[in-house]
Amino acid sequence: MYRLYFLLFMLPLAWPAYAQKTSVRKSQELRIPMTAGKWTYAPGQVDFIAGKEAGVMKILKGPKSIVLNDVVFSNGTIEYDVELTGPGFPGINFRMDADQQNGENFYLRSFGKVTPDVRTTVQYAPIVKGMSMWDLTDEYQTGASIAEAGWNHVKLVISGRQMKAYVNDMSKPVLVVPELESPETGGSISLSGSVNYANLVIKPDVTEGLNPEPGYNIVAHDTRYLRNWLVSAPAVLPFGKEPVIGLQSTYGKTDPAELPDSSTRWSPIKAESRGIVNLSRQYAHKPGEVRLLAWLKTSIQSNKAQERLLSLGFSDEVWVFVNGQFLYADKNYFGTPQQKYPAGRCTIENASIRLPLKEGNNEILIGLANYFYGWGIVARLDDTVGIQIMK
Repeated sequence: MYRLYFLLFMLPLAWPAYAQKTSVRKSQELRIPMTAGKWTYAPGQVDFIAGKEAGVMKILKGPKSIVLNDVVFSNGTIEYDVELTGPGFPGINFRMDADQQNGENFYLRSFGKVTPDVRTTVQYAPIVKGMSMWDLTDEYQTGASIAEAGWNHVKLVISGRQMKAYVNDMSKPVLVVPELESPETGGSISLSGSVNYANLVIKPDVTEGLNPEPGYNIVAHDTRYLRNWLVSAPAVLPFGKEPVIGLQSTYGKTDPAELPDSSTRWSPIKAESRGIVNLSRQYAHKPGEVRLLAWLKTSIQSNKAQERLLSLGFSDEVWVFVNGQFLYADKNYFGTPQQKYPAGRCTIENASIRLPLKEGNNEILIGLANYFYGWGIVARLDDTVGIQIMK
């Protein structure tokens, strides 16, 4: 009985301490002032003006992002208002590393009036080794209702590997990213684009119950994808030069093909969760390296001579060989008449190639050149009956 009275006596004393803890957690919400002392930027890049609740950041020019000082973000909710003031790609980077070379990026495309039917209005893309992977992440873009005049409200909910993005309509996400692809799990926040920003609010660890584990991946169990390759070290390939492919003619081959030989050193490389073989993670472009060429090879075992259809996505140029014989060459230069559907992105829809296979082992060799943003391929057979793909 004495213990019961003691507990009843102590309970009111314990309650204020609990209430104090919850109020401290609630106060972790950060309302970021749009004032010079909170941000790192280049001289003449930004004006901070009065307006909204905590001021307005007016970005005058790029291309560098404006970095928020003294905030490290991992998981939680980020909200902000953006007012479009001209064409561009206004967006937010988060989980950026100390060198601003790796992290995540969410942005709008502001090029005049859009409707929700225009699927390129908003996009998520990882930043890898200082390069946006926007052309390797066609799946992560969609349409949205964007106001050309006035303010637009953006809300991002980030939990582990997943993200939900809302634009203006807060009742449902406009984009759900089932697996964020940057190697970083925490880092700085920055803003970009020649636009106005206001009302930046960060709520650490407020994730609305979003599962931190990667979400459902529709291609994860598709056995038709060629996921395991060997890759050579890249070499500079000047514009105007093409690999010699040794075309056959009536009089024999015109020249010996310039293909990898026994001296070529190979490293294993695997496709990522969406089936993309992303060379950008392994080989970042260096100053002066305008166009690089690397070789990829894999093998296919066939129980008989047969023809299969190979769907191939690539960025930016490919030369395809089967068992040493030239099969296909093409270019996917964004913004040119040569760009592939959809609009120069690397997707499985870029090309379909008839692949002649002999009985036994077949070597697939692909020369892959790149000069523009993401560098990679995605490859899938139409069927794998009677076929074994390199593991």
